[in-house]
Amino acid sequence: MHPSQQHFFRIVYPLRVLGLGLGGLAVGTVFWERHASWPAWGFFLFGCYLWPHLAYLISKYSSNRYRTEIFNLVLDTFFFGVLLPLMHFNLLPSVLVVTLAMMDRIASGIRGLWIMSLLGLLAGTLLGGLLAGFHWAPESSMRVMLACLPMLIVHTLSSSMSSHRLIRKVTRQNQELDALRRIDALTGLYGRGHWEEQATAALRACHAHGAPACMLMLDIDHFKHINDTHGHGVGDQVIRALAQVVRKNVRATDCAGRYGGDEFTVLLPGMQLEDALQIAQRIRAQVEALQLRDMPELRFTCSVGVACAEHGHSDLRAWMSAADAALYEVKKTGRNSVASAPVTAFAPAV
Repeated sequence: MHPSQQHFFRIVYPLRVLGLGLGGLAVGTVFWERHASWPAWGFFLFGCYLWPHLAYLISKYSSNRYRTEIFNLVLDTFFFGVLLPLMHFNLLPSVLVVTLAMMDRIASGIRGLWIMSLLGLLAGTLLGGLLAGFHWAPESSMRVMLACLPMLIVHTLSSSMSSHRLIRKVTRQNQELDALRRIDALTGLYGRGHWEEQATAALRACHAHGAPACMLMLDIDHFKHINDTHGHGVGDQVIRALAQVVRKNVRATDCAGRYGGDEFTVLLPGMQLEDALQIAQRIRAQVEALQLRDMPELRFTCSVGVACAEHGHSDLRAWMSAADAALYEVKKTGRNSVASAPVTAFAPAV
């Protein structure tokens, strides 16, 4: 049994005391106006004011607390059903008691509870009618209406507060899930999906308004050799170290991401090629000078390809292919360097 189910009866207990207590205020007012019999008063006092505490003790000492508490919730509605004919079906308290009780069962999310509760309610109504008769007097006096107000107000406010807490919880969980989707856990840089969204938006801005943007594509030189020689733990340290260098050299408006493995991408919106090359060279030089705290003798380098967004790039893949081609040129000519993709002339359509 899940721990939350094991302690479910403790959560229900104060709600049952409050709900039956406030409901009892309305029912007791009807009983007083109808000059109810002593047996009816006795059942009323038991169901509204003694039963909540008895139900708590029954669940507490049960071998299966959760299942017992579900049965107690069904018994709650059974007691409500018995009270309906005893009130001669006084309209306002009858409608409120039945509606609010069923709302709580439905809102609980417990499978089948509302159906079992409805059957319990009908069984209680039938039993109450057989014992006391099915007398019909639905008129609700002003005194009864006033006695119903606390139940209506408190239940509405408590339901609203519960909904508010649930909405905030779901919103917080959605934010956490969004952060997990956007952020790469190893490096703290953006993940591939979020980076692609930002880069696509920058390329659209270039197509629509001529807004400049550059892309850096980096990867660690001979990273497979580092992993094979020193192990994946050291490889992860190298990746984190490079990510830290990248983070220090980009602006708040830039978007640096880990694209996969030892490959990194940096989106530089609003930047011309000359400035992007300076940043790429700065990153390359700082990576070359890095020393790992746990392994200072290990030195590594990175290669960087740079490409500007152009009207000729039909989509993000074309832009990335240009940066990747520049990166390939660096690797082909010795690594630990920076190269840029050639800028193609483009005449916009008139």
